[in-house]
Amino acid sequence: MIISDKKATRDHTKLHNRRLVFTSIYRNQQISRAEIARATDLTATTVSSVVSDLVAEGLVLEEASVPLTKGKPPILLSVNKNHRCILCLDLTSSSFRGAITNLGGEVQNRIRISNRGQTGDEALAAAFAVADALLASVAGSVMGIGVGSPGVVDPGTGIVRRAVNFGWRDLPLRDLLSDRYKLPTYVANASHAAVLAEYVFGRHKNTPDLVVVKVDHEVGAGIILNGQLFLGHGDGAGDIGHVRAVENGEPCTCGNSGCLETLCSSRAIVKRARAIARDDPGSLLHSFATHEEELDIDAVVRAYEAGDRAVGALVADVGHYLAVALSHLVGVLSVPWVLIAGSIANFGEPLMSAIDQEVRRRSFVSVLSQTSVERDSLGPDIVILGAAALFLHYHVGVM
Repeated sequence: MIISDKKATRDHTKLHNRRLVFTSIYRNQQISRAEIARATDLTATTVSSVVSDLVAEGLVLEEASVPLTKGKPPILLSVNKNHRCILCLDLTSSSFRGAITNLGGEVQNRIRISNRGQTGDEALAAAFAVADALLASVAGSVMGIGVGSPGVVDPGTGIVRRAVNFGWRDLPLRDLLSDRYKLPTYVANASHAAVLAEYVFGRHKNTPDLVVVKVDHEVGAGIILNGQLFLGHGDGAGDIGHVRAVENGEPCTCGNSGCLETLCSSRAIVKRARAIARDDPGSLLHSFATHEEELDIDAVVRAYEAGDRAVGALVADVGHYLAVALSHLVGVLSVPWVLIAGSIANFGEPLMSAIDQEVRRRSFVSVLSQTSVERDSLGPDIVILGAAALFLHYHVGVM
């Protein structure tokens, strides 16, 4: 599909044109100079000049197309996805994850380091340890760093305004990483990164209106509207995890009580599952975790799949509260797709279908807009790939 983005009408600088051209090539995989000019409204001369620079830098490859019956076959352009690589960090759970990807979002190497419940400077040191290990193992040239972080993040400055689970407040994470590794670095909230991953690499690639709800240690939504990442005022758009879902509920790490995160996060699910295991010696949870402290979200998923009734009721309860929150999102945004990502997605199709039906029942807009709720297409790597998409978006203009 040929994209239809048009050039800026004022101050169309060389950088802006470069981004238009590179994005055209990136999205279309193979495209000629003439097609780029038609799609972007750039002149043939401008396109040729930008392409020459990209080819000289090794970012773009030229290859002959299938011969035509008449005339000279056009030269097709494609991104040289293995020319450079991106260091990607996912800092959203009890184990920090990192990977090296190529420019096409293909994972080449990965690592996981437990932060063992560390907060503050110790958690930051664990993030550095992941990056150090990846850089020590990479064979190619690293173009830069992308990070999916917990909490409220200012993507313009890369400052983590508040990440309560790690005790980070106004942490200049971008500058700390770029100063340490001398590489361009971009940081975003993990849910915002997740929706970028689906938009750039996922099954719903280039879908102009899309929501990804990520449920792990935290609960948040990433939103793309009209083909643009929607951050909202103060960059906090999609922070549904700290909207009160029940009165007089459990205390939340944010300081309030009854937040959606206290009901639907992996931490909340494990806490309730451990109570089930303590109260019921016959629970199937005991088959998947010998000791209470070993009972994690994976064990809960396995007990659910094995048919434990109490766990089934717990998951249904989680699905109910999540569906209530999603129905409000759908009512406000009227998007065609809401994708569920994170550890909760591992409960599978029965939960996805139940949430989808409940959203449709609660939101008239979802009927009109034919909103569908389904599992994300990228699995555990969604934030890793979101970090890669984040870098590509801000550094070379891919969107």
